[in-house]
Amino acid sequence: MLTMQDRPQDRLKTTPVLGLPVHLLNDYTEWLLGQFQRHQGIHVVTLNAEMAIQAEQDPDLARVIHKAELVIPDGAGVVLYLKYLQGCSVERCPGIELAEAIVRRVALEPDHAIFCYGGAPGVSQAAAKALQQQIPGLQVAGTQHGFLSDHEQAELQETLAKLQPRIILVGLGVPRQEFWIVRHRHLCPEAIWIGVGGSFDIWAGSKTRAPAWLRNNHLEWVYRLYQEPWRWRRMLALPQFAWRSVLYRFNL
Repeated sequence: MLTMQDRPQDRLKTTPVLGLPVHLLNDYTEWLLGQFQRHQGIHVVTLNAEMAIQAEQDPDLARVIHKAELVIPDGAGVVLYLKYLQGCSVERCPGIELAEAIVRRVALEPDHAIFCYGGAPGVSQAAAKALQQQIPGLQVAGTQHGFLSDHEQAELQETLAKLQPRIILVGLGVPRQEFWIVRHRHLCPEAIWIGVGGSFDIWAGSKTRAPAWLRNNHLEWVYRLYQEPWRWRRMLALPQFAWRSVLYRFNL
């Protein structure tokens, strides 16, 4: 059993974003692969501006983020904060890219089956099938959509405990997926658990990511708003995050 002195996250350099820890690594995939090979359970949180603002208003979510073994700079707002207000040399690490990268790497390892949970009926199954087509040898232990009754939820938990997949991708949206992972990670203590939001839709082909030039210029949110205009209220977290970041950084 890991002690407080030798937990994986205690060996990582962190810097705060609105009081939340972000782990700074040159290669997140390599670090995760090392934990996978050592059979150490990991909860990966993909921090963006919207989640940071939610955590300010929800102490339970903030505690979940603080306890996660790996918190990556997923959103453009987080990266810009780290670069220009903290002076950190950091690149954005989108959760969808990290999840796919680690899945590709562990496909070469023994005992590497993945499980996909979340999304609308049929989406996680289509996503897993697409990943298998792209990644030779990838083993999928199972899939399940995110609209379950209490009875079906109990069955899912029994299935995870029986199958013991090594990577569990959870696409329930923020903060539901983070809370679900914390409540259930004991079922598969050696697994890497990653909250992947809407990544299943992209892998399944029902939605597309922003063009690279938008992503590279920190404008992926514009494309998401174009695809899902109903998200405009959620996008208000971006200017709120910018304002709160300045206040927080300079103790105003």
